[in-house]
Amino acid sequence: MAKTSIDHELSLSLLGWYDREKRDLPWRNTRDPWLILLSEVILQQTQVSRGMLYWERISERFPTVKSLARSDVDELLLLWQGAGYYSRARRLHALAVIVSMDVADGGYGGNIPSEYEELVKLPGIGPYTAAAVASIAFQTPVPVVDGNVKRVASRFLADPNPSPKAIRTWGQSLLHRGRPGDSNQALMELGALVCRPRKPKCESCPLSIRCLGQENAESLPKRKKNMKKIERIDALVMVDPSGLPFLKRRASNVRFGGLWGPPMGDVDTEDKEKIGEISHQLSHRDLRVTVWKGTCSKGIDPKSVPISNLDIKILSMVLGP
Repeated sequence: MAKTSIDHELSLSLLGWYDREKRDLPWRNTRDPWLILLSEVILQQTQVSRGMLYWERISERFPTVKSLARSDVDELLLLWQGAGYYSRARRLHALAVIVSMDVADGGYGGNIPSEYEELVKLPGIGPYTAAAVASIAFQTPVPVVDGNVKRVASRFLADPNPSPKAIRTWGQSLLHRGRPGDSNQALMELGALVCRPRKPKCESCPLSIRCLGQENAESLPKRKKNMKKIERIDALVMVDPSGLPFLKRRASNVRFGGLWGPPMGDVDTEDKEKIGEISHQLSHRDLRVTVWKGTCSKGIDPKSVPISNLDIKILSMVLGP
């Protein structure tokens, strides 16, 4: 799609704003494709402020994709503990293994692929992450579509529900050919800092001169009703004579797969002590967990294995903080 002169002006205005106002985030100080990819995977479902802690922790232990491929997935899960959505960690480890394989064996010789079409084939890498890595790490002019960009596009176009194709076309028109990665980051940063869901700062927006939706910005885009389902489950914490709980590793195809925790779901609560109930919020579920206590012959130290935030809550209810 050819740029018009006004698109070029907006592109330059957007980049000028970004250069002045962008946050100092650690992954913006590197051109290493592996470290950029790591940041994008972490930020898929983790807020930036918390994501920085996990990025620094994981990148220090695994500075290269090959160093992660050589490790056990449990080590990554321990570092990931508390970030949530642990399937991201398992897929990241699988990605590292594939990327580190020899080219003759179907891998990439330890190099993150530069092409969008190759990136999107990797475990845990969808269209957004592939576009972000391709543009930021390799300066490929491909637009990104995430929640922040969708909100900016919806307001700019005065479209309550723009399609992904429409957003990509609009984003493409604003890409600066010399700085496509910065253009994409600028749009995402604009959505995070200025074109916010509530109380947008339209007076500070570098795109306001052409924005069609600023008069009723908070009504755009159209919000979907998110009705969370309540799910009730039981958890059984069995404690050995020394005070250590029995923990088992969950199968990879269940909730909190690959992590360790007390038995949960279909557990035998007969003759067990009822301790209380915990409420835990997931993206589309409100879990109501009834916690029971029993005994076992031998437990393990919870700090030695990766455990979800919910399991930490459950264990704390029985064992104390």
